[in-house]
Amino acid sequence: MTEPLTDRIADGIHRIPLALPLDDLKVINAYAFESSAGLVLVDPGWATVETERTLTAALKELGYPPHDVTKIIATHAHWDHYTQAVRLRNEYGSIVYLGAGERHSLDAFATLTGPYPRQADLLREAGAPELAQYIDTMPYQAHEVGLPLDAPDVWMHDGDVFDLGDRTLTVHEMPGHTRGHMVISDEAAGVMITGDHILPRITPSIGFEREPEALPLGSFLSSLRATLELPDAQMLPAHGRVTGSVHDRARELLSHHDARLAEICDLAEDGRSPHEIAQALPWTRYERRLEDLNPVHRMVAILEVAAHLDYDRSTKSGRAATPSRS
Repeated sequence: MTEPLTDRIADGIHRIPLALPLDDLKVINAYAFESSAGLVLVDPGWATVETERTLTAALKELGYPPHDVTKIIATHAHWDHYTQAVRLRNEYGSIVYLGAGERHSLDAFATLTGPYPRQADLLREAGAPELAQYIDTMPYQAHEVGLPLDAPDVWMHDGDVFDLGDRTLTVHEMPGHTRGHMVISDEAAGVMITGDHILPRITPSIGFEREPEALPLGSFLSSLRATLELPDAQMLPAHGRVTGSVHDRARELLSHHDARLAEICDLAEDGRSPHEIAQALPWTRYERRLEDLNPVHRMVAILEVAAHLDYDRSTKSGRAATPSRS
């Protein structure tokens, strides 16, 4: 018997797992919302032939052809969330929505070269010049070339509401992982699509932004606290399993960063660089050494340390960061 391609979450809400062309992250969860105003997709994956084939078959399983998708919402502009949205729009005329704060990173594809154009300079500042040189000269991989990264049809803002007749979706801006990251809530159904803002097992990275803001960790922590001000809901993450409480995981992440900040500040007291501090810390839930991570993950780890130190300095100077609303 063939395994179903969709997973029913609640009445008219379905999870669609889609494969990713990555070594370390294998699946993204797209979500389909049925409504009297048509079918709405959220985060429909990386633009590949396999994604389109699986997504088309999954929609058929739900009883819809692709052209029945009226709206596509991307929680943010990372390739695994946004590029298939643009491709579907170009093929079938769906309307694509993206947070206004993502304009910075989309514009940066026209002005900056390489997969991580700002990170090399940040690594040099963090005391990792050899890794900076490697990152600075990294080529795009085959699955990163030729992706559709055009602007959306509509830029979303905090508090925007999708009135779908028999369903209402509300947009909440939660910067941190990216500058314009959004979460999408259906309060009547008791669910929240958290994208990469809150994940069940992974601590979301703040080091991948193409055009980063000055204090991304401050924005991320403020956004986690803002999440706790919203009604609790079942968490529909971009990666990993659907879980029972957004609030529970938000509190875990706040606690994790409190502990990490204390560790990092203790190690910084003797004047170590962010790179040296990262070498002294365990990484991932497997507690690996920095040198055991691949270069991109080493980059993210070092930049996380630097971000914690920047955040500590900002709070001590009275400049505690708040989310950067667009």
